Amino acid sequence: MSSRDRILTTHTGSLPRPDDLVVLLQARHEGKKFDEKALEGRAHAAVAECVAKQVDCGIDIVSDGEMSKISYSYYVADRLQGLESPENAAARGEQLKRFHQLTIAYPDFPDFEADRAKKVEGPRSTMVPVCTGPLAYRDMSAIEDDIAVLKKSVAASGAKASFMTAASPGVIAMFCPRTSYYSKEEDYVFALAEAMKTEYETIYKSGTVLQIDCPDLALCNRMKYQNADVDPLRIAERNIEAVNHAIANIPGDRVRLHLCWGNYAGPHTTDLEAAKLFSVLRKTKARGLSFEGSNPRHEHEWEDWTKLAKMPDDMVLIPGVIDSVSTFVEHPRLVAQRISHFVDSVGRERVIAGTDCGFGTFATGNKPVFETIVWAKLRALCEGAEIASQLG
Repeated sequence: MSSRDRILTTHTGSLPRPDDLVVLLQARHEGKKFDEKALEGRAHAAVAECVAKQVDCGIDIVSDGEMSKISYSYYVADRLQGLESPENAAARGEQLKRFHQLTIAYPDFPDFEADRAKKVEGPRSTMVPVCTGPLAYRDMSAIEDDIAVLKKSVAASGAKASFMTAASPGVIAMFCPRTSYYSKEEDYVFALAEAMKTEYETIYKSGTVLQIDCPDLALCNRMKYQNADVDPLRIAERNIEAVNHAIANIPGDRVRLHLCWGNYAGPHTTDLEAAKLFSVLRKTKARGLSFEGSNPRHEHEWEDWTKLAKMPDDMVLIPGVIDSVSTFVEHPRLVAQRISHFVDSVGRERVIAGTDCGFGTFATGNKPVFETIVWAKLRALCEGAEIASQLG
């Protein structure tokens, strides 16, 4: 996944979707009428367009931009038996219980909180699926189509390599915490792991690198339980165990994990420190680790990653050297400096330059970073990686 010759580049997965595609994705997710052929055709075209643009920017390891997905987590409602809309569950009188409440609150910043409450964005912008039955992978056509379209686009664009994202069991449970079927959260998480194993293995067998999105790890301290004694790091450790179970049949060097502290512009003053996660992260079978390195609340932690993390010698680090929520376009020299922190510590063969998070986490009309700025940021990423390669 990396190179001794120069610093390779990639990103986190999602990219801005065309507005007309967003409308179709929202209609499908909400159970409204839509033109299935129109959605398929527009999604296919959008993948081809975004892959070509990634290559034009200089990205080495490209993705499909998650063009066919309503979000990096909720898309599983279209693929897993046992998940459905809360409206359908309510119509049948399903008694749903909630294992925990994900809270991202800033009482110390009431003006920020008040403004944020007015905006319909992030998880609140999309219908949240609920679990009302045993989980199983029911529809191979969607993942097979995603893979075929990505491979066709990679071949047409001349991209060097590709990756595809998939939701982790922990993040699905985090964003879809209500169920009428599972009595214990651990049973729910490991049932998700068993169900998602099909998607993970299908991506791997296609020759594409699998990226499992795990924001649940860094956000573990934001999951509030009725029992206040629940150890957040134990939740993170359990979720790593679930991922390891799901990728048991996949070589670790074909899997990378992505973690973040929530892809939004805000104070982030109550974020878990990266160093507190190191003992958990060392237990992953995956041999690629993507994490935020440009978020102003966490950029200083490069010192911890390079001095304290002590990750396995064969683990490739994919630090975010481009911020994903601001409209600043980073200078290539700054990008090179960020990359060099990690290269100087673990060597260029163990570093791939990435982005903090995705630029289209949810398919909504509200884009935190304008599309033209996204491509400028990715060009700066590649230019910075070239500078860092010459320095090493």
